Amino acid sequence: METYDAIIIGSGQGGTPLAKKLAKAGWKTALIEKEHAGGTCVNVGCTPTKTMIASAKAIHTIGRAAEWGIEADLRKINIDAIIQRKKDIVDLFRNGAQEGLEATENLNLVWGKAYFRSADVLEVNLNDGDSLQMKSDRIIISTGTSQRIPHIEGIEDSGYLTSTTLMELREIPRHLLIIGGGYIALEFGQMYRRFGSEVTILTTGDQLLDHEDSDVSTEIKRILEEEGIRVFCQAHSKKVEKQNGELLLRFDVEGKEQQLSCSHLLVATGRVPNSADLNLESAGIETNEDGYIQVNDYLETSVKGIFAIGDVKGGPEFTHVAYNDHLILLQNLLEGKRETIADRLLPYCMFTDPQLGRVGMTEKEARQKGLNIRVACIPMSRVARAIETGDERGLMKAVVDADSGQILGAAILGEEGGEVMSVLQMAMIGKMDHQAIRNMMFAHPLYSESLNNLFMELE
Repeated sequence: METYDAIIIGSGQGGTPLAKKLAKAGWKTALIEKEHAGGTCVNVGCTPTKTMIASAKAIHTIGRAAEWGIEADLRKINIDAIIQRKKDIVDLFRNGAQEGLEATENLNLVWGKAYFRSADVLEVNLNDGDSLQMKSDRIIISTGTSQRIPHIEGIEDSGYLTSTTLMELREIPRHLLIIGGGYIALEFGQMYRRFGSEVTILTTGDQLLDHEDSDVSTEIKRILEEEGIRVFCQAHSKKVEKQNGELLLRFDVEGKEQQLSCSHLLVATGRVPNSADLNLESAGIETNEDGYIQVNDYLETSVKGIFAIGDVKGGPEFTHVAYNDHLILLQNLLEGKRETIADRLLPYCMFTDPQLGRVGMTEKEARQKGLNIRVACIPMSRVARAIETGDERGLMKAVVDADSGQILGAAILGEEGGEVMSVLQMAMIGKMDHQAIRNMMFAHPLYSESLNNLFMELE
């Protein structure tokens, strides 16, 4: 049994940089990965989806060319070429991650599946069929999550697709029916609608994107429906049947039974933690009822010396959260600091077209907390840059503390919405009040310049 200063399970966007930096600091480090370097983000998440979304946007732009005075025809959509481009970029990122790990001194990259023997001993079933045991007083779990499959009669035999398998499909579905109303469902729905599929989205919630404000959700729904996507809210799927080479989904909407036939079914109903096979009980590591590993503000589990970072610990499941987790843990391990994950300002972006950039509180959350707030909101049709570029869809919205003038949160639904949101994120971190943004001189005519107009609404 070999002993290490630190062992990390999972080579995602938190585990990989943490392993490299600990090793470069002189720690004897091991990183265990069961499949591919880079984790969900590089292999089946951010990188491949945003690559294919870029192709879908090009298709949409060509279709609108006449609006800019250009005569252009879309001759063919080559799904094989789109998938190949995606594969090439994934390979580039994946291979780069692996090569970086392999070139790092003091770092042992182990290919296999790990599980706990005790609080400081791991057994690894190696991919070559062998096994080994490894020991450390510091073990970091970074195993991520996997697709959650809902309990619907007939779904296991339906040949359903996930976001991972859909990106390998070498045909464009005639009718893609999507169960789910979150970020993945909307990104894939719009993408495949632009590829030429008929698309229907079913969500159990009262609106798309349950966590967003209703005005933001309503505008997103309007945008998708303008592109020909059908949306059913309060839709509860009951049964999937194979019928004449198609799939028939039976579902209820407000108690009324309906049915739809589709060629392909995409399940996008959330994620589950990759914790079930870790034998956490042997180490005494506590999870919640959904299997997410419980951690304190310092990312330490219920067992001293064992930590969890990224999606497997629950909370907001974003790549940048995992990366920030590793930065916090790194400082605490190497420098003896007491950095915490408490009260982090959370930004995120949904890569529909237009994007939804979000940071901080929603209006709904602020009102539920009983805060004294003011809300500024303008449509993108009042943004000069949006008018000039020919895309006036969306809105800008900010929630402000009425007493201090501090910005509590923002939603930017529009072209480059994530980039504009990041401007407000930096202002929030710098404790700038809305008046400072209102009076700031931005370069003209950027999208960010219209933050002047947004906060003018509060005068």
